[in-house]
Amino acid sequence: MLNPTKLLARNVSKFMVRHHSHGGIPGENLPFSLNNRYKLTAIFTTFTVLGFGSPFLIVRHQLLKS
Repeated sequence: MLNPTKLLARNVSKFMVRHHSHGGIPGENLPFSLNNRYKLTAIFTTFTVLGFGSPFLIVRHQLLKS
């Protein structure tokens, strides 16, 4: 016989897999929509530029500050 804790864990994990998945639809679990191509491009470009450019801007600011 299984330990009640293991049985509870198995039931909870089985429930989560069955009732909280998105059915394998690509992009369903993303926090933004993939339907609008131009909005997606703008969001991607903004985050990429901010992510790669901010360290260089911070270093430039620190060098100019002194």
